[in-house]
Amino acid sequence: MQENLLDDVPQKKLYKDIAVRAGTFVGGPVVAGYMIAENFKVLGQADKVKTTWILAIISTVVIFGAAFLIRGMEKIPNYIIPFIYTLIASYIVRQSQGGEIRNHIEKGGQMYSIWRALLIGLIGLLATVTIIFILLLLTDKNLLQQ
Repeated sequence: MQENLLDDVPQKKLYKDIAVRAGTFVGGPVVAGYMIAENFKVLGQADKVKTTWILAIISTVVIFGAAFLIRGMEKIPNYIIPFIYTLIASYIVRQSQGGEIRNHIEKGGQMYSIWRALLIGLIGLLATVTIIFILLLLTDKNLLQQ
């Protein structure tokens, strides 16, 4: 009896940890949250999607809040903080989804390209910068008076 191997091939794509790293470095923790949450959806772990989004948003607020409020942050090289949260996102993907991603690939499942992750990172960066700019406009009285 012959098996039809095509029946077991996953039809949806996932983000590999390298794609998550690329998108996260460019776009921040919200982009990491988006890609990790999308993976959880495809893997059938919908219960983890909401938690992922909450953690991504909280991480973003904490990181940007610290950047604006903690004295001496300007002395830290610009790439250090993105490097740290990128490593954390990559670790989360490997620990929480690594086995499922390997299984997906072994079954012939497709992965999203790193270029898609970089595009998502750029979109996330633009959205984040826009939100920060709007918040600055709304909270800085000196900017409004000029």
